[in-house]
Amino acid sequence: MQTIVSFEASRVLRIRERISTYIKECVTSEKFDESRFEQEILYYIEKLDINEEKVRLQQHCTFFLETMSQKAAGKKLGFIAQEIGREINTIGSKSNDSAMQKIVVHMKDNLERIKEQILNVL
Repeated sequence: MQTIVSFEASRVLRIRERISTYIKECVTSEKFDESRFEQEILYYIEKLDINEEKVRLQQHCTFFLETMSQKAAGKKLGFIAQEIGREINTIGSKSNDSAMQKIVVHMKDNLERIKEQILNVL
């Protein structure tokens, strides 16, 4: 989780530079529709924002650790792991950054190991 946070600043900077280049190209175009342009920018900003997923992932991880101390929590841990996987997948699909996607692959690998251990508890 912390690794994703460290890569996010550079990811946002690269996205900002790319959008800035596109903006300059659009503004100099003869057929520039300002309201359509604003709609597109908002769409892409929302599409690339992973803050909500990071918060939920952190909450799921905290809940997972709390649940580990409970007796007979195997199934519950499985459900929490499933939610963690959803957040990891969403971060991966939204990241649009190769370095971050590599981290997501490592996160998925570690999650699969956790799921295998959970099956040993059940």
